[in-house]
Amino acid sequence: MDGFIVVDKHAGVTSHDVVSAVRRIAGLRKVGHTGTLDPFATGVLPVALGEGTKAIPFLDESVKEYRAVMRLGETTDTQDCTGTIIRRGEWQGLTPAAIEEAARSLLGRGKQVPPMYSALKRNGVPLYKLARKGEEVHREPREIEIYSLELERIDPPEVAFVVRCSRGVYVRTLASDIGDRLGCGAHLTGLRRSASGPFTLERAVSLDSLASAAKEGRLKDHLISCFSALAHLQHLPLTVEGAARVARGISPAEADFQSLPEQGVRPGERVRLSRDGILLAVAENGPAAWPAEGKNLRLSRVFNEH
Repeated sequence: MDGFIVVDKHAGVTSHDVVSAVRRIAGLRKVGHTGTLDPFATGVLPVALGEGTKAIPFLDESVKEYRAVMRLGETTDTQDCTGTIIRRGEWQGLTPAAIEEAARSLLGRGKQVPPMYSALKRNGVPLYKLARKGEEVHREPREIEIYSLELERIDPPEVAFVVRCSRGVYVRTLASDIGDRLGCGAHLTGLRRSASGPFTLERAVSLDSLASAAKEGRLKDHLISCFSALAHLQHLPLTVEGAARVARGISPAEADFQSLPEQGVRPGERVRLSRDGILLAVAENGPAAWPAEGKNLRLSRVFNEH
């Protein structure tokens, strides 16, 4: 079984726990995930099975969406509800307009300092392990982008919001930053990921439902093929001969394609190579437009999807 299953992760389990559960349910050893979710968070966790693990580097998860709830007036050491309150601030005088202005100030491109309680590593050691020992190390700010931030409910001290952002954004840090701008502090009390690139809650399934589907022989009902998961890449269908060449790891020539795109392939562009809807490879163009005499696309990864 090759492809992706979108798991609706429940609170209290790690992303690694979900992978282990899917491994048992599907009876596969080759299972992985993208976009780690904190244990207290819920929602979309894409899990790759079989050849899907090879497709992870080519996914477009540049846009993520979260629904979150933050509590004003309390700052925690983890920036969320799992931590210890380290500071309290007055929130009673805050107006909805002030809260909205603080949220709007974070829109667009900016930088964010990753929290100490994160899976980022320093000399091979996760930062959260250092944080639990009371240690704090310098973290370089990272480039991020907040595409939209909509406040759904303002009921101080609670504020619910929906954010669409680039990958690499820590939503709990976002909540903490809003609290800092308001001068009262804040921490995240709820987080649910509703989308990660092409993977959405509409396709998500709980682990219990997945286990039931496996018992009934319906596991494939929840499978998203590698070909579909990489739909953001231009598609070039191969001939029978071309498919055989690619399966052997040989870069295809122009004659190996059923048809060529009118617009060609841009310099540096990645494309899907397939036969009958089955992903056979991801290829990458060189520094010049393709097709061009004497030049072939370079195979980046060959798949054995069934």
